[in-house]
Amino acid sequence: MRKPIDRRSRPKTPVRPEPDDKSERTSSVQSVDRALSVLEVLGEDEEGYRLTDLATRTGLSPSTIHRLLTALEQRRFVQFDQSDGMWHVGRRTFAVGSAFVRRRNFVAPALPILRRLRDQTRETANLAIIDEGEVVFLTQVESREIMRAITRSGGSVPMVTSGVGKVIMATYSDEDVAAIVQRYGMRRMTPKSLTRASELREVLRRIRRDGYGIDDEEYMMGLRCVSAPIYDAQGEALAAISISGLTSRMTDDRLERLGRLVRDAAHELTEALGGITPLFPGDEVSTAPSAFA
Repeated sequence: MRKPIDRRSRPKTPVRPEPDDKSERTSSVQSVDRALSVLEVLGEDEEGYRLTDLATRTGLSPSTIHRLLTALEQRRFVQFDQSDGMWHVGRRTFAVGSAFVRRRNFVAPALPILRRLRDQTRETANLAIIDEGEVVFLTQVESREIMRAITRSGGSVPMVTSGVGKVIMATYSDEDVAAIVQRYGMRRMTPKSLTRASELREVLRRIRRDGYGIDDEEYMMGLRCVSAPIYDAQGEALAAISISGLTSRMTDDRLERLGRLVRDAAHELTEALGGITPLFPGDEVSTAPSAFA
């Protein structure tokens, strides 16, 4: 006779909890955010970083950094140099970033103009746009001088401390300028940085009068920058050309001539792109009360 089975004594099969879609999504987003922060840090220095340095810079644990780097390396977004133990951005990162530049179809036409501007001024010539309140440099033609200004492609600086940023702001209405100042502020990068709206207003007035603008050691001491805007077919500023160099070479007595050269180069590129340069040099400046004080 078979012994009856006491089903109550049989161990219960554990029930797997239903996946929490919300927590999984949160974890995935957090991983993506952390991986992007690692790429951002790696992009700051072409010399690369050690794992421990990345952990310090990002605030993440070394184990988390290692896991993220391993995943990124498999997709070729980062690469490891065994000779010095440094991590660098990889080929795929370059390919993705290059798509941003290619979408700006004015980079190729700008290069011969930038080269000529470099030769005329002996200074580094740059092409930049505005993105999220910052100046982003797309490309540059380096000066042949031993001591020269170099800006990393993809690097960014605040609009108010940049010649490029200010010449583009000069094409905006007072209301738009006030909104930019309110949102992004006026950070003091050097003792010469503009920190008051009244100072900015006067600088923009001069830019509208002259057709070019100057960064007079406002972002970095010892460096000056002269810029002029590039316009699209609607007469709106879409980018700017600039030259940058040491203050010891870009002296006060050269600035006006340099400004004219940069302004003419920007006008040439505007025409090459089918754009329209509005009446900028000598244009009437509104005497109405400013929207920002």
